[in-house]
Amino acid sequence: MSQGPRPLSPHLQVYKPQLTSVLSIMHRATGIFLALGSIMLALWVISAASGPEYYGWSLWFLSSWIGIALLAAWSWCIFYHLCNGVRHLFWDIGLGFSLKSTYLTGRIVVITSFALTAISWGIGLTMLCTR
Repeated sequence: MSQGPRPLSPHLQVYKPQLTSVLSIMHRATGIFLALGSIMLALWVISAASGPEYYGWSLWFLSSWIGIALLAAWSWCIFYHLCNGVRHLFWDIGLGFSLKSTYLTGRIVVITSFALTAISWGIGLTMLCTR
């Protein structure tokens, strides 16, 4: 008994992106990027322990435009993942489940992560320039 072709189940191309789904995907993506950044940090420490020549290479890369861009993106990922993790801790104790508060806290997470990144880079660059 043939019933004909079965309908396809919905997938990401069918749904309109919503703030909640985008923030959830970003939380996972920043976690992956943080893991990759940890490898970069470990390689930097290994190069420092390996001698001045290897440390010079890593310093050259991290002070290049792509290295600075990676460090800036990594620092934003740290702050985004931290802020969104705090948001999840509030969810774990049962706070903030209404749709209005979910969207509000999502916007707060994004704004706060960018603000903390700007503040930390501003402080770092200020300290670097005043040396």
